[in-house]
Amino acid sequence: MGARGLRDQLARQGIGVGRRHVRTLMLRMGIEALTPQPGTSKAAPGHKIYPYLLRKLAITRPNQVWALDTTYIPMAKGFVYLTAVVDVASRRVLAHKAAITLEACHDREILDQAILRYGAPEIVNTDQGSQFTAEEFTSAVREAGSRLSMDGRGAWRDNVFVERLWRSVKYERVYLRAYDSVSAARAGLAEYFAWYNAHRTHSSLERVTPDQWYFGALPAPKLAA
Repeated sequence: MGARGLRDQLARQGIGVGRRHVRTLMLRMGIEALTPQPGTSKAAPGHKIYPYLLRKLAITRPNQVWALDTTYIPMAKGFVYLTAVVDVASRRVLAHKAAITLEACHDREILDQAILRYGAPEIVNTDQGSQFTAEEFTSAVREAGSRLSMDGRGAWRDNVFVERLWRSVKYERVYLRAYDSVSAARAGLAEYFAWYNAHRTHSSLERVTPDQWYFGALPAPKLAA
């Protein structure tokens, strides 16, 4: 984390300290925030590409737009593919899976899990990776009654919501550990996302956590008369 992130985490523990002081201490201890490297996504010839629907769209409420993406998670030996479903407005991770293969069945599985728990979103946004353009995945989006949106090819900024999540999980957890097995990676990632949702504040959310924003912004349930 950078100085702002560390300041916010300390504040949640009752320790009042300014960003500049945190930055000074980081410099003294030789601590600095790391920066991410670009990811990749392979398209599949012949698969249907859907239009990008988020340009100039004001995303203001939970379950309005979900974003899915896949990234590499390095281990001591080899790597796994990590896919997550993120509610864009709240930054909350609704479902995730670490798998050893890059297949549409994994993406459909976590999308189905998220829909079962939270209901279907209005829009599902992905990149043009082969796993997301496969009929097995796109049919799941259509069957849920959601619209499918896809980023421009190579335009990572279109899905910047998830790119920021990858930065957080890799540089706050993965790169600080060397998972020695797939099971260890899965357990570590599950632990991180539970903490991320419940305890990691975001400046874009006015320094509240994804859980607080997501559940706080959902409409109150209607009680039977």
